[in-house]
Amino acid sequence: MELLVREARLEDAAAIVGILNPIIEAGLYSAFDTPLSVEAEQAFIRGFRARGIFHVAVDRADHRVLAFQCLEPFATFTHAFDHVGTIGTFVELASRRRGIAAALFDATFDAARRKGYEKLFTFVRADNPAALATYRKHGFAIVGTARRHAKINGAYVDEIIIERFL
Repeated sequence: MELLVREARLEDAAAIVGILNPIIEAGLYSAFDTPLSVEAEQAFIRGFRARGIFHVAVDRADHRVLAFQCLEPFATFTHAFDHVGTIGTFVELASRRRGIAAALFDATFDAARRKGYEKLFTFVRADNPAALATYRKHGFAIVGTARRHAKINGAYVDEIIIERFL
């Protein structure tokens, strides 16, 4: 499969929601617990921060969005964290394990360096070893565990705290 990684556009909102909502509904891979509407995603894209990075991975053969990765500033209330970004990666359930995340990471790491980021930070559900393995494969290291950090459908979930220096 040949991929194109590019910035997300307003017209990608339906495809992004089509990727994210099944992940949310599965209740296994993310701490997101409320499905999104296309309108909400369009508003998110419209208001996306200038220092943020929002990439989609598109299959060149059929022009379908298969995955997306979003990087935002860690905090905006102080400049002490200007070098730190938070990252999230979402691959369509049927398209996992095909190298799509690798293409996103490469593009996002390059863009992050250009925008002055030095460190990326995120949480991965402790019960999602595939996601943790993917992040670790791309240079993230485990910092610790936030116990009972998320509560999904009434059940507590630990989250693994990971970081990567660029």
